[in-house]
Amino acid sequence: MTQASAEVKKSSTGKSAGAFVMKCGGSTLAALPASFFEDLRELQAEGTAPVIVHGGGPAISENLEKLGIETEFVNGLRKTTEPVLDVVEMVLAGSINKQIVRLIQGTGARAIGLSGVDGGLIQAKPVSNSAEVGYVGDVTRVEASIIEGIVNLGYMPVIAPVGVDAAGQRYNINADTAAGAVASHLGVDRMIVVTDVPGIMKNVDGVKKVLPSVTVQQIEDMIQSGEIYGGMIPKVRAAIKCIQGKVKEVVIVDGSEPKILSRVLKGEVIGTRIVRM
Repeated sequence: MTQASAEVKKSSTGKSAGAFVMKCGGSTLAALPASFFEDLRELQAEGTAPVIVHGGGPAISENLEKLGIETEFVNGLRKTTEPVLDVVEMVLAGSINKQIVRLIQGTGARAIGLSGVDGGLIQAKPVSNSAEVGYVGDVTRVEASIIEGIVNLGYMPVIAPVGVDAAGQRYNINADTAAGAVASHLGVDRMIVVTDVPGIMKNVDGVKKVLPSVTVQQIEDMIQSGEIYGGMIPKVRAAIKCIQGKVKEVVIVDGSEPKILSRVLKGEVIGTRIVRM
């Protein structure tokens, strides 16, 4: 099947056949080996439709510091004033987004970068504690037809998580929340979170092993017990945010593993599956 014929069609179950949603941090994507992007190219050429939602927190912080704009976090959310929002959009929809597109196209694959503002792709409203965090948004709707149209043209959508409301106000959307919403509106019940770790680790008889499957409640229990600690806590909590709407499970994988996306899509037990129940 050619790239141009890779179509996203709604099946009788309402799912977008052949599509999968992948979430990855901008800095993680930039550090991945060339083989990862070759895998994306091969999947696209075979008729599978990768849909990528990316973040870019470290790059945003770096640029804010360069510009002398103060930033702070409230319960894990970046407080987003209008000056901060300008930088968020510049970095996410600009430099990070286009860097990812270039990496993909460097393999011969075809990609189009866009943000949730384009065509009203990601529609948003203020989060409940907006008085504290400013222009941070929750997703109210994803125009899945835009994604489907891009895929039907033979391109891979690369989406920056900036949303917009009916009045044209922009919102900074958590990348994990945006990815989960995109997957749910496309009708995808599983999504892949690409990180720099092999999955959720647990000490078993003094040896660290990857848990093949874990529930959301088990994760919370392991955080409370100290089995999940340090830098792994935000990674797993971020993955949990992707489980919303029709998304029933998230697979955390190490992007440096050879052909990791193809292996997950073929059903290989790799990484950690996080399931609702």
